[in-house]
Amino acid sequence: MCARLTSIDGVSSSVRRPGYLPEEHGIGIVHIGVGSFHRAHQAVFTDDALAQHGGDWRIAGVSLRSKEIASALNTQNGLYTVIEKGHVNSAADSTARIIAAIDHVIAADTEATLSMLCDPGVRIVTLTVTEAGYGIDRESRLPDRSNSLIVADLANPANAVGVLGLLVESIYRRRESGIEPFTIVSCDNLPANGEFLRDGVVGFSRSAYNDELANWIKDTVAFPNSMVDRITPAPTIETYKDAERLTGCEDKAAVETEPFIQWIIEDTFPSGRPKWEAGGAVFVDDVAQYERMKLTMLNGTHSMLAYSGYLSGSACVRDVMQDEHLSRLVQRHLQAAAELLQPVPGVDYGEYASALTDRFSNPSIAHQTFQIASDGTEKLPQRIFQPAIKALNANTDIRPFAYAAAMWMRFCLQRLDDGTTYDLNDPRANEISQAVKGVGQDGFSLADAIHALPDFIPHELSESRPWRECVAEVLTFSLCEGCVAAVTREATMYAAMRNTTVGEIPLGDTEPVQARLRS
Repeated sequence: MCARLTSIDGVSSSVRRPGYLPEEHGIGIVHIGVGSFHRAHQAVFTDDALAQHGGDWRIAGVSLRSKEIASALNTQNGLYTVIEKGHVNSAADSTARIIAAIDHVIAADTEATLSMLCDPGVRIVTLTVTEAGYGIDRESRLPDRSNSLIVADLANPANAVGVLGLLVESIYRRRESGIEPFTIVSCDNLPANGEFLRDGVVGFSRSAYNDELANWIKDTVAFPNSMVDRITPAPTIETYKDAERLTGCEDKAAVETEPFIQWIIEDTFPSGRPKWEAGGAVFVDDVAQYERMKLTMLNGTHSMLAYSGYLSGSACVRDVMQDEHLSRLVQRHLQAAAELLQPVPGVDYGEYASALTDRFSNPSIAHQTFQIASDGTEKLPQRIFQPAIKALNANTDIRPFAYAAAMWMRFCLQRLDDGTTYDLNDPRANEISQAVKGVGQDGFSLADAIHALPDFIPHELSESRPWRECVAEVLTFSLCEGCVAAVTREATMYAAMRNTTVGEIPLGDTEPVQARLRS
């Protein structure tokens, strides 16, 4: 067994090392949510910035629940390996580098977290807590009072354990002590993520503290929007084996990822920031157009292929891209999504779609469809429903989006066609399970049950007959004929559509479905 990675001593000379001495740089950033994506993305940008420009910008991580990653990183003095895997599925095509940007990680410790957040040297707080982790109601953009964590933190903000409570309590304490507020940067896949988080923070402070603090936060604290992109699967035993093979050291915090990396950020940092440009970050006045492009094309397609792929037997995205019919549906969704977008300077949507299919096809990245399929109620509104509303209003084809929604609804039954069951990893899992109980093989009943969920599917869709009919039709076919048959039929329809008019598209044996729709 090799020695544990605790310093760069003993690391293989072929591995890229930090271009600075970590102990010479103080902490300037607190990151909440030290998962694989952060370690493969923001921490890498920060490592590059420290190497090229220096400064006190190392990261103190916060893990709100899990102690596992905190233990792994703290044991290794914050060091870990990032493995980049290219398209050649071989050891020779993998490169490794050691990242030293993380100083330490605090795990599930409110007072230690608040103490770190109130450190005068901390000037930025970044977050990757997933769409579900904020506890903000999507419609009102206020704290979600159906969330037990939010309710508890509102009642006792001085001992908060959730994202909003920790941010507001630390802002309050800093203000009381005369310490300049930090800039808060959400790095999760949410539309206008900075503005969304700002509204949640302001709403929490108004309810838990007072209007004066809420208004001060709104006027003073910066919440720049950002768009992040790097496909990063969850680490596996193979990841750790690869890290040991490449570095010569045991590493329980290693991550694997693709070569591509992107970070587009609004340049609003009153207290300063690292020179993240060193790693390729792009600073803009308005990130909205880039964000919409990614949410609609990359993330929307990811959700569609995750549900279709998992239900029809493709464990990983790379497997989806090897399947003739599934890969065709990926092309369809990318095309439909691109047609809804306004032009972005310097971006060719055809080239962007081609680049995405190339990234999805990377045989070295084992990005599990089941992993992407989690938290559907948090992801579908911006990835699928909003584009569907645009398509409906523009009188363009809604079927790609209705199909994606239908396959998510089929996924909510928590069983494959062969009867294999699985857990529904979703913040509304219990509510969904109760809603779909007893629907059996009836696609119409399943569609009705999901559309009846409160505060989820927008009324523009739930009240649209074309949308409801399309969703119900896809569901009925997938339940009657199976998910593989549904994927095959959908891909065949798309192939035919590219060469014929809509009225000539062969639908296969769908008369029972059409009869039910007419009734």
